Amino acid sequence: MKTLLNVKRELALAAHRAYTRGIQSGNGGNVSARVPGEDLMIIKPSGGSFIDCDENSWIITDFDGNIVEGNAKPSGEALLHGTIYKYNPSAQAIIHGHAPYTNTIAYFHDRLPAYNYHSLFKLGGFTRVLDVPKPGVTKDEVHLIKELYEETPDVKAFILPRHGLVAVGKDPLDAEHNAELVEETAQVAFMTELYGKSKGVTIPELTDEWWQSYLESKKK
Repeated sequence: MKTLLNVKRELALAAHRAYTRGIQSGNGGNVSARVPGEDLMIIKPSGGSFIDCDENSWIITDFDGNIVEGNAKPSGEALLHGTIYKYNPSAQAIIHGHAPYTNTIAYFHDRLPAYNYHSLFKLGGFTRVLDVPKPGVTKDEVHLIKELYEETPDVKAFILPRHGLVAVGKDPLDAEHNAELVEETAQVAFMTELYGKSKGVTIPELTDEWWQSYLESKKK
């Protein structure tokens, strides 16, 4: 089992990568990980920048956002992170960032359009836009996350409209890689739709039927 210090160092590295890859700028967004062997999480405090994170940047809370260790104010999205850990046992780390292409595409779609195979394979299916009407998940929206993981337990990400992406992983770097892939997929969708429109061509997205057919073929 990893030590708490190792997880904190991995979180700092994941936060730096997310900043340099454009997943989050300024001092927004948040990143977290499970405390090894406990129903607690390590999370970035409110107001800190991803690029400034180091092994000492974190606080520890329970899954409801109540502080267990540290004096800083918890992230405003502590409930979001805690809810994911409650309903997705495989999630060991979470990246939430206000990625620009992802936000843009989410204005026009109820899920991230898949024009490339890679994103479906790696993200465990289509990345949905959840119907959260406010800037932040509240107790009234917790059921949406619960229902998402009941329906698609393998999915690695979802999108909050007018807010940003949420990506999970088996460790902080895996979560960050998934966040990068969501933003990359959004970039591909943005450019495909924009360039296709300029050429008068509509490029078909990969469909639910194609995805289900692929999953069935893997069982054979």
